[in-house]
Amino acid sequence: MLDHIGLRTTQFDRLLTFYQAALAPLGYTVMMQYPGVAGMGRETPDLWLSADDKGNSNIHLAFTATERAVVDAFHAAALSNGGRDNGAPGLRDYTPTYYAAFVFDPDGNNIEVVCHAGA
Repeated sequence: MLDHIGLRTTQFDRLLTFYQAALAPLGYTVMMQYPGVAGMGRETPDLWLSADDKGNSNIHLAFTATERAVVDAFHAAALSNGGRDNGAPGLRDYTPTYYAAFVFDPDGNNIEVVCHAGA
């Protein structure tokens, strides 16, 4: 089981603003912050953003939502705050109830929010 994950970025302020908006529907807030570093989460900081002049991370990161409306809200907030669409909210072929949306964050990371609950 993962404890936390970290993303490196050359545009810290922009990425922090993006994640604050995009993950707000999931209940994520900045829980800890230092110059050039922020830890976000719901109960504990499990997503860390760090300024790094060496380059950006390049990953796929998926968050779980309990309701499909949260997936929709994530997608809208992400697109309104610098994200690029990589798959509108909807059912996927992975399982009969796999409802997800995908966006690229400002650094190009593929961010997904998925709800496994039925309609």
